[in-house]
Amino acid sequence: MSRQKSGGFTLLEILVVVLIITVLATIVGVNVAREPGKARVAAATAQIQAFRTALQLYQMEQGRIPTQEQGLQALCTCPTVEPIPERYPENGYLDSRTVPLDPWGHPYVYLVPGTTGEPYEIISYGSDGEPGGTGEAADISSAKLSSQR
Repeated sequence: MSRQKSGGFTLLEILVVVLIITVLATIVGVNVAREPGKARVAAATAQIQAFRTALQLYQMEQGRIPTQEQGLQALCTCPTVEPIPERYPENGYLDSRTVPLDPWGHPYVYLVPGTTGEPYEIISYGSDGEPGGTGEAADISSAKLSSQR
């Protein structure tokens, strides 16, 4: 009686992978817990970058960016305010059907045009939710991110 080797993983292999993932998650979690402010700033920066990418795709497909009245919600669901896109993708331009809040629980601000002449600007007002500020309360703006490149 011959035994055929199956292509699956053994329980031991799965346990080793789970252990490695747990160790890595713990290391990352401890580092993030030490500096939650920096983690939130990094998360807001990444989200603004994702909005920028979605806005570029929207502009390529629709020939314009959403108006200020349509807001960032136009990246999630087809706008109902003019100009209404003719060929809006079924799942929108973001992974969510609603615009996520910034890491401090505040809505992102979408300005058309931007404050320094850009076609648009996306802003998180930081931990205090108010314009200006320093440290974790400092504004994070797509215009500032563009100039840092």
